[in-house]
Amino acid sequence: MKIYKFNKENGKKVEKYDSNLATYLKIIQTNEVANIGCMYIDSNGVLGHHQAPIAQLFVVIQGEGWVTGEDQKRIDIKVGEAAFWEKGEWHTSGSDSGMTAILIQSGSLNPELFMEAN
Repeated sequence: MKIYKFNKENGKKVEKYDSNLATYLKIIQTNEVANIGCMYIDSNGVLGHHQAPIAQLFVVIQGEGWVTGEDQKRIDIKVGEAAFWEKGEWHTSGSDSGMTAILIQSGSLNPELFMEAN
């Protein structure tokens, strides 16, 4: 598992279209079909330990929580960070206070092209 940052500081100012005070940061680009969904984990919620059926990018957009990889060691994660699991990698996620994440699943994910690894 890898953790990435997608904070405003790493984005680019948008100057086209008469834009003002706007920043864009590309998170991922896919060459294959992708599933994009939203995962809500309530307070004291857990998404149980399971194998990733396909590469997954878990992009935290609200709240905070924790994620694990193969070693089941908890790593704290918060808004502005994303966890990436390769196909077949065992993982878990959960939160004490609640967390919302965008989940992107595709066979051709490479977050390192756009985001800084933690």
